Amino acid sequence: MRMNSISLVSLLLAVPLVVACSSSSSDNGAGSPGGAAATGAANGTGAANGTGATATGGTPGPTGADVPSTDTEWSKGLTVAANGPIPVIVVDQFGYRTKAEKVAVLRDPVTGYDAAVTYTPGAKIAVIDKATGLEVFSGVAVPWAAGATDTASGDKAWWFDFSSVTQPGTYYIADAGGGQRSPEFRIDDGVYRTVLKHATRTLFYQRAGQEKKAATAGADWADTASHLGARQDGQARSWTAKGDAGSERDLRGGWYDAGDFNKYTAWHANYLISLLRTHHDYPSAFGDDYGIPESGNGVSDLLDETRWGVDWLVRMQNADGGVLCVLGLDGASPPSTATKPSFYGPATTHASLKAAAAFAYAATVFGQSGVPALAAMAPDLTKRAESAWAWALAHPAVAFKNNDKAAGTEGLAAGQQEVDDAGRTAAKFEAAVYLYGLTQGAAYKTYAEANYGTYMPSWGPTQWQVAEQETLLQFASLSGVTPAIQTGIKTKFLDALAKNGNFRAAIASQTDPYRAPMKDYTWGSNQSKAALGRFFMLAEAYGVDAAQAVVGRAAAEGYVHYVHGVNPLGLVYLSNMKRAGAEHSVSTFYHTWFGHGSARWSVVGDTTPGPAPGFLVGGPNSSFALDGCCTSAQAPLCYGSSDAALCSMNVTPPLGQPPAKSYLEFNVGWPGNSWAVTENSNGYQLQYLRLLAAFAK
Repeated sequence: MRMNSISLVSLLLAVPLVVACSSSSSDNGAGSPGGAAATGAANGTGAANGTGATATGGTPGPTGADVPSTDTEWSKGLTVAANGPIPVIVVDQFGYRTKAEKVAVLRDPVTGYDAAVTYTPGAKIAVIDKATGLEVFSGVAVPWAAGATDTASGDKAWWFDFSSVTQPGTYYIADAGGGQRSPEFRIDDGVYRTVLKHATRTLFYQRAGQEKKAATAGADWADTASHLGARQDGQARSWTAKGDAGSERDLRGGWYDAGDFNKYTAWHANYLISLLRTHHDYPSAFGDDYGIPESGNGVSDLLDETRWGVDWLVRMQNADGGVLCVLGLDGASPPSTATKPSFYGPATTHASLKAAAAFAYAATVFGQSGVPALAAMAPDLTKRAESAWAWALAHPAVAFKNNDKAAGTEGLAAGQQEVDDAGRTAAKFEAAVYLYGLTQGAAYKTYAEANYGTYMPSWGPTQWQVAEQETLLQFASLSGVTPAIQTGIKTKFLDALAKNGNFRAAIASQTDPYRAPMKDYTWGSNQSKAALGRFFMLAEAYGVDAAQAVVGRAAAEGYVHYVHGVNPLGLVYLSNMKRAGAEHSVSTFYHTWFGHGSARWSVVGDTTPGPAPGFLVGGPNSSFALDGCCTSAQAPLCYGSSDAALCSMNVTPPLGQPPAKSYLEFNVGWPGNSWAVTENSNGYQLQYLRLLAAFAK
């Protein structure tokens, strides 16, 4: 493949069917957490003013942070298809840090739903200052891979490096010869801070049992507290004793897990650890002005959000130390209208071990936070971690499959949270790592040292095992760990970074025209993109190798740009972000609250607010398929005529596409199964937050 002078390379060598087909210029700033809408907030016609002052229908939010996009020119003349305007020049629509690499990707779609569009860059590509209309830099676009067509995207591409432009301001890339241009973007060292705020605020929108007042959620997404009615979270009963009032537990709080409203202990524990790690690594990235109920209390809003999650996990623990595994909630739009009862599953080994890890790390971070109220929680959290560990040791193989017909649990939550023996062993290692870090207890160290070698498969890490790699490095960073084990863990990580062709070699060889290489585009591909970016940051985070830390940071930022629009769709994979500067962002995605049956919240429109801002969607999924009932003997009914109509909708894309184009802006339920492509997840969100925080501090 052709190499060029991009600086990173030199470093390395050293049934309403909702289908969004219109330009996202229909986005609006109503109810923005970055500024009040002066008028019309209730119907979505207002514009965010970015001042943080509260006007009619507005919301205070992050003071003075938002810089809404006012770009009405970028999409003129572009062909409009299934995912909106088909761009030929893609950039990070939020922008770039002043001294960071800045590379626009110019594209000619060869295969895929956009193949009818053709483009060849002109002889001169320019950077235009929006304020003056003047050209500030120009150059030639360099062909990627000597003009080859990329298999993953189906595109030919060119790179235009404008890294030398460092003056803060608003710009766009223009090919004057053909009249094409990019969306506008900013250059500024604080360009991602408002994006980080919106992305973090999605956890507030996901809170169960929390009133969403107009002053915090924005008038467009205000709602009373959900799941606090009779027999709901505050009076949840055991799934195995539904008629027994004696089984009632107060399990209010926590976060909806994804587009569904259920809460899963093991996954929730993972989210807490991610939040705690993010605070530990990048405390200066997060302020106290995110417009959540706790804002202004003198504590980082990231820590406030983490405490909300910890409080729920505490409620899920039994007096004997065991931790309940799942809580199934009713779904409705808006969430406050859900009325069916909530049911929980019993304590299990896996849930207890994952909770032990989260309690232990929360005790560590809270204890070191310098926040008296959080530090005061550390002793209790320590006891909870140790009692959960002790319960799991005494009950090493207690399992419970939810939503499983054979087990008699069909209807309890959705995703399957139970794991096999290998999953329990992995959870035990994680718990031992965090308990040892907290207590320096010999038993925890002994177990972790005896089992660290089997924690990750010999062929790992892959794009799905970044969190596991980080846990290993966390263990290696603890004092008292045998030096040979510390060295072995770090050496294996560096070997994987150097020798796995999907990591450093993929960056050095420029295998991806969109500068964020990844092997597989499957369910949750955006999570994998964010995780890979995080993987490249691990050398810096754990002080493994100074040279690799520099290289890794440069590589990681490419994955940030991918999520922000440097991808084959030119789509910012975050919802409703025009208010934060992105002209073409996700306008609809699968979520119970923002479901396809909602005329108000399903899709961003001229008079409808659409979904709340900042949610990261799943992303391109080359394994997407309509439900099997559409082609099985049950077709064409799929058990209901209204549902069966979805079997006939056009889902090309995501079907029949190159992997990186296997995406459709749509929002339907069964049997259309849009959740496999567009659903959000707290897991996706937190991988992205972990990555973005490194560049927003």
